[in-house]
Amino acid sequence: MTKLFEAPLYPYKRSQDQDAAAPVRHPVVIIGAGPVGLATAIDLAQADVPVVVLDDNDKVSVGSRAICFSKRSLEIFDRLGCGDEMVDKGVVWNVGKVFFGDRQVYDFNLLPEQGHKRPAFINLQQYYCELHLVERIRALQVEGKPVEIRGGSRVANLNQREDHTLVTVETVDGAYNLEAEWLIACDGAGSPSRRMLDLDFVGRVFEDNFLIADVIMKADFPTERWFWFDPPFNKDQSALLHKQPDGVWRIDLQLGWDIDKEEEKKPENVIPRLKQMLGPDVEFDLEWVSIYTFQCRRMEKFRHGRVIFAGDSAHQVSPFGARGANSGFQDADNLGWKLKLVIDGKAPESLLDSYAFEREMAADENILQSSRSTDFITPKSEISRIFRDAVLDLSEHHAFARPLVNSGRLSVPCVYDGSKLNGQDVEGLPARTRPGSPAVDAPLADGWLLDWLGSGFHLLGIGAEVPEKLLIDGIEITGVSVATSAAGEELKARYLGDEASAVYLIRPDQHVASRWTGYDRTAVEIAFAIALGKGGEA
Repeated sequence: MTKLFEAPLYPYKRSQDQDAAAPVRHPVVIIGAGPVGLATAIDLAQADVPVVVLDDNDKVSVGSRAICFSKRSLEIFDRLGCGDEMVDKGVVWNVGKVFFGDRQVYDFNLLPEQGHKRPAFINLQQYYCELHLVERIRALQVEGKPVEIRGGSRVANLNQREDHTLVTVETVDGAYNLEAEWLIACDGAGSPSRRMLDLDFVGRVFEDNFLIADVIMKADFPTERWFWFDPPFNKDQSALLHKQPDGVWRIDLQLGWDIDKEEEKKPENVIPRLKQMLGPDVEFDLEWVSIYTFQCRRMEKFRHGRVIFAGDSAHQVSPFGARGANSGFQDADNLGWKLKLVIDGKAPESLLDSYAFEREMAADENILQSSRSTDFITPKSEISRIFRDAVLDLSEHHAFARPLVNSGRLSVPCVYDGSKLNGQDVEGLPARTRPGSPAVDAPLADGWLLDWLGSGFHLLGIGAEVPEKLLIDGIEITGVSVATSAAGEELKARYLGDEASAVYLIRPDQHVASRWTGYDRTAVEIAFAIALGKGGEA
């Protein structure tokens, strides 16, 4: 039987561009049909922005690769129209356990409060994630949306011009040129696009090597994240165990610095390591094996004129904390609506600078947390190891020590404090939903808050009536009014705090732009101008 990742999903097909007398210009070209490139394409296509995706491959990724998709990513998938497919296939989990040596020291719940549509995380092989995203693009094509994936199309050269980028594409039928008014580079950590433009990628490179083994086995381990410090089966190193769909388990073993990577990947060397961990009688088959090192680095700037970088091409972190792909989806979430408004002439081109500011801030936050995780997991000095082991010992019986344990601070969305798109705020409303923060889900009488917000600008009134529709500068704002008597306790706690009413202006990426305790049209117009990158002009 042909495995999913062996089957061409978007095979090469000759395009009309290749027969044109002059390079054809496209509003948006995306390089890379990985998860971030596909998500960006869906977001733009849903907004009727024509987009072409180029990739030298013609199928989904080999191996599980990214497997942990966070609650915020699931909420983004909902907005992109494929959240149910992801969750239905994925393995849902909220609980993690931390082990030191041969004993469990504590466990934690990543979603301890009720009233959320989506779980803290699902585990899902990256190839399934990509498959569902491609299927969503196919559905959009059936609807007549302007999106195209060109497999077997390798970008060989980029030439930046004042109002476009000239892209040279190599295929089995030869090379051709096309023009991109806006180019989005989502071509991974190695990013040929970044190299072609001679752009920087700076930060820390770590020496440790880790073995990833995806194994197929029947096991009675619970659906939880298990992390070991210094386990007896991998002495002085670390280990991680995760459940995936189809009876696949992700095992991650630290190997140390000076190793022969090719030797360590051989089944005759991998299998004994896994038997030490799982026990000699556990039967399993290897599905995928890889050895990796990692970096915590980013580009100095994510926007270079009409070329914009997103995902691993813009930033890279260690896998501890599942911050790579999840951060990439938040890049796509941040970029799509801004580019749509700029292309439509409804916002200044400088609005895209806020993409760079906000997502560079998020990358710095992720790199900081990822670096701290790595330093805790792999101490670089004897005194650091003594400190870490003392913290682990204390954490078994003393709750105060547990926040100091860092087996990978798990991905959370960035709050864009200090963004120029943030407008008015008032005291007394909860800090968790301040301007710049992602809107927090809550149950409504007839569904979920984030489903109601969807895409586009929204005005949320709780205990305050807001217009069902507002039209400002040719852009529609949809109003959602919830009477105080109809608001559940979760909605009140997350959006009202001690106040009797509140009005929130929500951006298309579901981040809060401004908020007040009541509705005022003039205040909304000023805040809306700020959210469009127009400063304080109404």
